Amino acid sequence: MVARIVKENYPGHEVSRPSVWRHPLIFMSPHSGRDYPRRLLGQSPLPLATMRRSEDAYVDRLIPDYVKQMVPVLNARFPRLFVDVNRSPRELDPALFAGALDNATESKSNRVLAGFGVIPKLAADGRNIYPGRLSSHEARMRLKNCYHPYHAALQGLIDEAKRRFGHVVLIDWHSMPSTASVTGRLPDIVLGDLFGEACTAQEIAMVEEAFVDEDFDVVRNTPYAGGFVAAHYGKPDAGVSVIQVEMNRGLYLDERRVARARSFQDFGSRIERVIDRLILGASPAAVAAE
Repeated sequence: MVARIVKENYPGHEVSRPSVWRHPLIFMSPHSGRDYPRRLLGQSPLPLATMRRSEDAYVDRLIPDYVKQMVPVLNARFPRLFVDVNRSPRELDPALFAGALDNATESKSNRVLAGFGVIPKLAADGRNIYPGRLSSHEARMRLKNCYHPYHAALQGLIDEAKRRFGHVVLIDWHSMPSTASVTGRLPDIVLGDLFGEACTAQEIAMVEEAFVDEDFDVVRNTPYAGGFVAAHYGKPDAGVSVIQVEMNRGLYLDERRVARARSFQDFGSRIERVIDRLILGASPAAVAAE
């Protein structure tokens, strides 16, 4: 499935729900959206091919369809370059907008300063997305129509899971470049739990073992420890755990063309077996009465 140019000004999200939810898990892919609003292409001089390199391309397609019959899956349709839901809604860059911003109290965060706030200023290759400033109204509308509905859906799933099971583990699926400028080639898998803050030791160990048993090279928290989702929702003492999974794009993607590589199917089969382990490893619980 390739990217789509859509007439919608603010594409939304998708929630796939099982008919009977029996495992205390939620899967999400916040950065694989590829519905590009036509008006965005008019706002930016960058070609679509360049914009797409900011995606976690096809991560949503690595989650098998049958999983949706067992646990909820939440995916963004809008691209990360348009709105990044793994940021605080207050991580707004005043230099990107003309006019007063509402509640931009985290405008000095490291992510904003790097150009990657909730509405990014830079594409993945470091180029400016926009030739000038956007209106502050544009910021409000993107948050209102994309960001807040996505997080409302996620919070709703979390609340329901806690009612049903007493606890839930959110698996936050992402991808990363195959190499980094400083360290060279990145590992196959980076698991982020905010250095033990976002989930229990047993949960992260179970996920790590599932990947290791599929012969993946796995590290924790370096260079990706977790973003806003892990920090905001990951409260294991309150019954909500978050584990961020970063997968090396070089294992399944032609990164230059943003196209599925020949290895995509084999890689997907390995991820499918990992997911089977995660589902089996999640403690089943009695489903609450409807």
